[in-house]
Amino acid sequence: MVGSQHEALHRIFQHHPEMFARAFHALNVPLGDPSEVALLPTDLTEIRPLERRVDTLLRFTTPSGKFLLLVEAQGEDDPDKPSAWAYYLAHAHAKYRLPAVLLVVCHDRRTAEWAARTAQLGPSFWAGSLTMSPLVLGPDNVPVVTDPAIAAADVPLATLSAMTHAKDPCIDAILKSLAAALRGIDEEDAHVFAELTELGLGIGQAAETWRHLMSLDPSFFRSETSQRLREEGRTVGLAEGLTKGKTKAVVRSILDILDARSIEVPPDAHLRITSCEDQDVLRAWLRRSATVPNAADLFVDDRHA
Repeated sequence: MVGSQHEALHRIFQHHPEMFARAFHALNVPLGDPSEVALLPTDLTEIRPLERRVDTLLRFTTPSGKFLLLVEAQGEDDPDKPSAWAYYLAHAHAKYRLPAVLLVVCHDRRTAEWAARTAQLGPSFWAGSLTMSPLVLGPDNVPVVTDPAIAAADVPLATLSAMTHAKDPCIDAILKSLAAALRGIDEEDAHVFAELTELGLGIGQAAETWRHLMSLDPSFFRSETSQRLREEGRTVGLAEGLTKGKTKAVVRSILDILDARSIEVPPDAHLRITSCEDQDVLRAWLRRSATVPNAADLFVDDRHA
């Protein structure tokens, strides 16, 4: 099942497609700045009983032509993935009649090394009949951003740095630089990046460090951080003080995830999401939006509904 950490690793690219040009340069792949980036439907299913859904699918227009970029987030080794990735590439190519390339984003070195291996899917006597070799972003080729000035100049890159270096000894310095950078940008954008970072860090010491850093600034009281502080009795009246901008940021994230997963949102569901002002309910919907098969299931077992 897709988890929130998995979702954050590829959503950073959906929010900021310009990240790809810099990512490709880090991988020594020549790519000019795209003149257009289009988010395409991620459902690559051909026969309904076997669902095939890539995390993110974009069409790039560059000076040298158009191509498809498929983005997958990978948290651990999975022997079933190479064949699924090969299917994604072949089907996307057949559907859109464009060259296709796969980018796998990993948050630890071992998984990145596994994902970077060329998969020989053809028979031993003719292995070249089907091979699959993705581009991989991980701790070895994503910069370590510990300088607050660099983080402030490129917040998306600093966020990706935090996600891919979550297990590195330098993670505390990365997170401090990112936290400082977020205080210098638009408040609504800052909350989106703060949310992506928390989701991308998953469970562990790095996530605890990030929540502590966010707790030092009341404007970042969200998610597990806000719940923990409310339990400690240190955020009395904070819920009433949450701005409409923060609520809109969560609502936008829910709708963005559903849209990226090609899940239709009927008018009544759209109205229910956009009119909700309860932060706890919105957070529950945000978590579910990464896995529900349809919009109606977003509200299942919702105690606050």
